[in-house]
Amino acid sequence: MKVVIDEKIPYLKNALQGMGMDVVALPGVEIGREDVADADALFVRTRTVCNEELLSGSKVRFIGTATIGYDHIDSAYCASNGISWCNAAGCNAGAVLQYVQSVIYQWVLERRRSLQGLVLGVVGVGEIGSRVVAWAESVGLTVLKNDPPKALSGACGFVSLDDIAKKCDIVTFHPTLSRDGDFPSYHLADSAFFNSLAHCSLLINASRGPVVDNAALLVHATSNHSMDIALDVWEGEPDINLSLLNRCFVSTPHIAGYSAEGKVNATRIVLNAFALFFGYTDALPELQLPSPIHPVVEASSESEALLRIYSPLDDSRTLKENPAGFEELRNNYNLRREPSAFSIIVTK
Repeated sequence: MKVVIDEKIPYLKNALQGMGMDVVALPGVEIGREDVADADALFVRTRTVCNEELLSGSKVRFIGTATIGYDHIDSAYCASNGISWCNAAGCNAGAVLQYVQSVIYQWVLERRRSLQGLVLGVVGVGEIGSRVVAWAESVGLTVLKNDPPKALSGACGFVSLDDIAKKCDIVTFHPTLSRDGDFPSYHLADSAFFNSLAHCSLLINASRGPVVDNAALLVHATSNHSMDIALDVWEGEPDINLSLLNRCFVSTPHIAGYSAEGKVNATRIVLNAFALFFGYTDALPELQLPSPIHPVVEASSESEALLRIYSPLDDSRTLKENPAGFEELRNNYNLRREPSAFSIIVTK
């Protein structure tokens, strides 16, 4: 069985070869019609658009995307042409939580603020947003949640986006990207949203670039110097707005979810789905991560420990120094480890 994969999906090539598959590994942006014409399955990330242009006339019956987002897959085309697909929902929730924690802790440290008394708005309360809510409440932040589909289903405790804009000191975005339907998230944060912000001091987007209208954000930020911005995702990636890049407190090349744990989780999820679809019944290859070189972290506080494990300022500095290298920085990112990989000792 022939399988074409994005060469940057960690651990996948060896695992598939161990299952007896004929594997062709290519850069995601270079996977084309000729490559997939005689392939039975395709494993991708967000840079490979799986639509009629790519898939028409191919043998592909299964697509696994090792990402949470799936807006790069034309689901309607797949459904009408008998192509099954799966995403890796929740795979990097721990990594994105780590990113948000580190951004907020770094911001508090740099701006000499206290978390106490601040109101955090979480827009999109799925797997990632739920974890952000739980963490924020555990450290004493007041949390407001916005998720219209969940609110419509009868879930309690949700507020409008207007309430988020008017009441929150920090706003972080975690919806999936959708351009249609009852609750589109494309340009969810637009000029009207920014004009209604009352006292937001930090805005974070680690979901999808087009969830936030980057042009409108830059206009707002230019006239509101008191608001800091942390962007991991951008409209037009990898060709990003340099003025907005330089205005950001933290700017990173779409790596919020790039932990070793998250990558292993993603590979495991799509492998399981692939095996189930094709009726593979043997035991799947084990995907094990080694212990960190320095597995014990001592610090005077949890926030200090988390920043020792990962500070977003290093990644931000690297991107600002080389914005043209966005794709290279992302593709060759040195996968960080999540806090769960360490023994954290807080010394008071």
